[in-house]
Amino acid sequence: MNEITYAAASKQYRTGHYTASLSTLNRLLDVQRDARTYTLLAKTLLQLGLKQEAANSYKLAAEQGGQHAEENISEAIKLYFACGEKDRALALANSILSRVRRQPDLAYIVSSLLLERQQARLARVFKDLLIKSDVLEHMQLGARISLNTWDVFDPSDIETARVLLSRLPRNQSIRLMYLTFCREHSKFDSVERHQPLIDAAIAEGDTSFIQNDGTFFNLHWTGDEHLNQLARSNTPFFSPEITKLRRQVPHSWSSKIRIGYVSSDLFDKHATMKLIRRVLELHDRDRFEVTLFCHTDPEMLKLNEADRSLWGDVVTIRDMDDAEAIAEIRKRGIDILVDLKGHTVGNRTALFNRAAAPIQVAWLGFPGSTVNVDLDYAIGDKFVLPDSSKPHYYEKFCRLPETYQPNDPVNRPLAKQTSKKDVGLPEDAFVFASFNANRKITPPMIEMWATILKKVPNSVIWILRNNKESQTNITSKLLSCGIAAKRIFFMQKLDFELHLNRITAADVGLDTFPVNGHTTTSEQLWAGLPVLTIKGTNFASRVSESLLHAIGLPELIAEDNDDYMRKAIELAEQPERLKAYRQRLEDNRLSSPLFDAERLCRHLETAYQMMVDRAKQGLEPDHLDVPCLPPRDGAFMVK
Repeated sequence: MNEITYAAASKQYRTGHYTASLSTLNRLLDVQRDARTYTLLAKTLLQLGLKQEAANSYKLAAEQGGQHAEENISEAIKLYFACGEKDRALALANSILSRVRRQPDLAYIVSSLLLERQQARLARVFKDLLIKSDVLEHMQLGARISLNTWDVFDPSDIETARVLLSRLPRNQSIRLMYLTFCREHSKFDSVERHQPLIDAAIAEGDTSFIQNDGTFFNLHWTGDEHLNQLARSNTPFFSPEITKLRRQVPHSWSSKIRIGYVSSDLFDKHATMKLIRRVLELHDRDRFEVTLFCHTDPEMLKLNEADRSLWGDVVTIRDMDDAEAIAEIRKRGIDILVDLKGHTVGNRTALFNRAAAPIQVAWLGFPGSTVNVDLDYAIGDKFVLPDSSKPHYYEKFCRLPETYQPNDPVNRPLAKQTSKKDVGLPEDAFVFASFNANRKITPPMIEMWATILKKVPNSVIWILRNNKESQTNITSKLLSCGIAAKRIFFMQKLDFELHLNRITAADVGLDTFPVNGHTTTSEQLWAGLPVLTIKGTNFASRVSESLLHAIGLPELIAEDNDDYMRKAIELAEQPERLKAYRQRLEDNRLSSPLFDAERLCRHLETAYQMMVDRAKQGLEPDHLDVPCLPPRDGAFMVK
């Protein structure tokens, strides 16, 4: 009898009588619940437009087992994804991962969800499968995975983006993606061919495609703050309603201000910790409780040699999902939650969109507005955050009085003088050096450097290289500008202390635009190397300006490109002036605000107190300018 009923339902389905089939199947399910019946039920429900119910039926079919179980799970995943049941789709996908790794349509779903949850590294396992798919959307997602894991680029990423662009030559979003890969490998020929097409589209009023650009990558091709805040492909969901609801959450204040720092860089070898470490050690524990919400890669933690307990109470949230991490933050009653990452790789910015703390702040990790994230304040100074920038930020400005960038003078060594010969440079040459990441070196920068080298005959350029391809491409560009190969030198990455030492072999550091050296600039100044920069137009291009003011060398800030080249040539031609600048760096190193971590810590604590005072009074965040402490009398102490 059951077989007859199933046959009747099947015939009704095949002939398009879906309501009748559903009725027959419902009677059958009273007596027979096997995989075949649930599968037919799922197909029938789908034809009736009931996707959610169809997904549930496919899941029930899979639970009955049989040779089609994985196939039924696959169908359930697709339907749950289509219905917005993302958690269910991901949970089912985890049960058939081997199949997901073979099927591009399933890999597309899982990767989309992982990217949405800012777990791009986990999605990278599907990258090759997606980019080899014949479906354009799959290829685009594969390329997006590469973009969101830029620190593990490989040559196939560029080729994928190139093929995508060849298939959609008028798609400016794909062009931006291709240019991102090209900058990573210094493919100047491609940048010079395609960037004008981007600029032309913008000039004609088309900026819609910029929303598909990564916020971090956008900084590397434009210093226009309006364009910077449009780029948000790698940002979490946000609406002003999120801020409103967060500020309605009751909060209990205590006698101490409870600060929480969120970062994946909490190990002593990371650039961020070379800046902030001493500030964390110096926080006044009578007034502040400090908690570090750490999601650092365990492999990186193995490199750490510092006592992290001196920085604060370390709470590991790496293996917590967002809900668990939020619960931990709230349990500790955090008053001010500080994001040290922004839109850089490995962030947990989504936490800030779930009402984690009454006051939420961006500092240090990202040089610009952390768009699409519920933050109250961006900490900067008057150089990186001038009044003219206020319209381009959702956050209110909290400006420290001297510089926003902390520097650790205690846990970093002083540089030891290294000769040019020791690092393979000609002893009688004037050495211009670039220690910045290659992606920051634009074609106009190379052309300016070539002009400088031509005007200073007995000079060479010394460049830190990120990879062999970048070295080849940078060399080719300089050769095409008329610079002989014998005047071009490269260096590889070294351990920190050896890197500091070799900086002393250079004569002048040449900064980049529109992204300056940040930690890189402060390292050069610490090592006693004058750094020449250009006055910027956004946070990322104003950092060196801030640092040079903080160490008392504003003369090295050029007004524009022509002034930059003129100053570089003058420094090479006027050794006495350069010697005076070096002496000023030596004199100011242990007395200027730039390397006075204790002074910056007290300014930062004043900023935190001002934020809390407003919140306690029920006032919304507003722009804050922190008052300056009286000048320090004499040098501060270093170990």
